[in-house]
Amino acid sequence: METISTIMTRRSIRAFENRPVTEEQIQTLLEAAMNAPSAGDGRPWHFVVTTSRAKLDALADAVDEGNALLKQAQAAILICLDESLEKFKGFGPQDCSCAAQNLQLAAHDMGLGTVWLAIINVPPRTAGCRKILDVPEPMKPFALFPLGVPAEKLDAEYRYDTKRIHRERWGGIN
Repeated sequence: METISTIMTRRSIRAFENRPVTEEQIQTLLEAAMNAPSAGDGRPWHFVVTTSRAKLDALADAVDEGNALLKQAQAAILICLDESLEKFKGFGPQDCSCAAQNLQLAAHDMGLGTVWLAIINVPPRTAGCRKILDVPEPMKPFALFPLGVPAEKLDAEYRYDTKRIHRERWGGIN
C-alpha cells in the first residue's frame, strides 16, 4: 500500500474477527511506532502489549465501560508517556501522538484494524490502565489501541474541507 493511500483509507475500526494478531505483526507495529519523530529525539514513550483475553476483557470493563471492541480485540497496545525522557519539557504528548499515528497507519497497511482510545487526562481510563496493566507512577497512560483483523469494512472518507484553510492570514482566501 502506498503511503498516501494508507492515510486516505485508514478508518477507526471497532469490530474484530476472532483471529489472532501475530507476534510478528505486533513487533512491526512497535517498530513503526518507535520510528516516529520526537522532539530532540527524546522518544519519551513506553509500550505495554497484551494479548491476554482476561486482560483485554478487564480493560474493556475498567477503561471503556464494557465496550465490545476491547472484548473482540485480539491484542492491545498502550502507549505511556515518560516525562523524564522528554528532551524538551511539554513536548511528550506530541511525540506520543506521532508514535500513535505511525502505529495506526502501520496497522491499516498490514490489514489490521484499530481505534485510538484516549486515556491521558481521562481519570477513570487512566486508573483502569494502571490497575489492569500495572502501569507505575510516574508513567502516564496516554492512548490505548485495541487490535485485530477488522470485522467491518468501512469506506474511505474524503475529509478535505476548503473552509478550514486560511491563506496568508486567518480568514484569508482559500
